[in-house]
Amino acid sequence: MPEKTIFSRIIDREIPADIVYEDDLCLAIRDISPQAPVHVLVFPKKVVVSTSDITEEDAPLIGHIYLVIQKLADQLGISEEGYRVVSNCRTNAGQTVPHLHFHILGGRSFNWPPG
Repeated sequence: MPEKTIFSRIIDREIPADIVYEDDLCLAIRDISPQAPVHVLVFPKKVVVSTSDITEEDAPLIGHIYLVIQKLADQLGISEEGYRVVSNCRTNAGQTVPHLHFHILGGRSFNWPPG
């Protein structure tokens, strides 16, 4: 059995996190190394490794997560000015945890292109 990711351990309450949202399908926490004034991670409770591993069966889950992202952006006060949603897919893109997660970044201006 593969080792549990940090996100699975947070879901199971084995390690603490600053939880800002939770429901039956997903969890959102404040990033411990924020890259913007607002930096929240949203991840499914179901283990999906990356965006490349999403299946058609996961479509309702991913749609739900994006609605949660929208709700959190409103609650965090970043909807009006704008925010960025990022999901790194695999090593070359900077994915360090093999559990699908979305970064919500806001509270400052961002440049384009990123990276």
